[in-house]
Amino acid sequence: MMAKIIIKLTFLVVFFGSFQMSGQEIKFDGDPDASFENARNLAFNLQRKQAQDTLLFILTKYPDYHDIRSFLATTYSWDGEYKKARKEFNYVLEKDKENKPTWIAAIKNELWADLPYAAIDMTNNALKTFPDDSELLLLKASAQENTNNPLEALSTIELALEKNPDDQKAKDYKATLNNGLSRNAIGITASVDLYSDVFDPMQYYALMYRRQTKYGSIIGRVNYNRRFNENGLQYEVDLYPKIAKGLYAYVNVGIANTFLFPDIKYGAELFKSLPKSFEVSLGFRTLKYSTTTNIYTGSIGWYTGNSYLSFRPYFTPGETGTSKSGTFTYRKYRSDADNYLGVAVSVGFSPEINQFNINENAAKFVDLESQRINMGYYFTSANKQNAWGAQFAVSHQEIIFDQGNFFWIYSLALSWELKFK
Repeated sequence: MMAKIIIKLTFLVVFFGSFQMSGQEIKFDGDPDASFENARNLAFNLQRKQAQDTLLFILTKYPDYHDIRSFLATTYSWDGEYKKARKEFNYVLEKDKENKPTWIAAIKNELWADLPYAAIDMTNNALKTFPDDSELLLLKASAQENTNNPLEALSTIELALEKNPDDQKAKDYKATLNNGLSRNAIGITASVDLYSDVFDPMQYYALMYRRQTKYGSIIGRVNYNRRFNENGLQYEVDLYPKIAKGLYAYVNVGIANTFLFPDIKYGAELFKSLPKSFEVSLGFRTLKYSTTTNIYTGSIGWYTGNSYLSFRPYFTPGETGTSKSGTFTYRKYRSDADNYLGVAVSVGFSPEINQFNINENAAKFVDLESQRINMGYYFTSANKQNAWGAQFAVSHQEIIFDQGNFFWIYSLALSWELKFK
């Protein structure tokens, strides 16, 4: 009996001794700076898990190597693990309140976590240590804007510019905020179509007024068209109501009393934001001449970096079958949504996107062939109040009354918009 007890005790001693030795063996024993550099390279090469394992391993021996812990927190933030990031950032800031890079990274973590009020509180604490710091004030303004307080954000940016009048980032942000505070806009568009055969040039003009409300945008528009030596007007209203976060709609109604436009047009579409910066939509358009044309459409779009890509199909039932057409769009943004270069390629005929609608019985001709490429460039003034645009398009389209034969259409459009409060 005694022998069994001795054997068991010996086993326990050996077991716990081995466990302790094992723990000692896995403890970090190397150059922390070299390992940190290796972990950074891993993280920036999308090997985030390996980088985090390395950083945690270094911290087993150097728990107060703050740059390592702060970078570990940053990688968590990149991965959307905001709680884990917050824990590591707080550890560093409790011990080192003068670590400005960690303050900045921690505030960004709260912004990315969609917690703007927490970001404001953290920024106020950081400003106690770094009074009137421009970088911190910019982050505070961003958080204030995210709480739907653009006027407070503007006040914060103006304070930053008082302290540092040459801060270009603050200047650009102020212009963007002023642009957002401009609830009204008026604009004009002028365009012309030149045909390679059959038709004289056709002219289009539009006068627009837009009002931004807390419920969404309202746009009123008067369209003027000169075709076939005839003049005609159309009156339109566009609505973009906000329904919920990440969910909004598009509603359109237009009326006219000339054959150059449908007597009545209307449409609606629902847009939904998805994870990974995707957006989808589904809707319809209706054109009423003496007959009615219904168009069913939708879209899938993706924002990646400063780029936007989307595809929009159109399905138009008609007497000769259902027309299928589509448009692929690419935009490369610069400073904001009003400054970009865009290219759109369309294949197939749809009364929604094709300019050549000469006949009120358009539903009979939805199976026409058509190809089109449209290039546009849009830019604003330095204060963001004036916006200009230029478009050039080339279309290759089947002739309605001479199917099987085609002509070319060359289109040029210029636009100007003025925003004001």
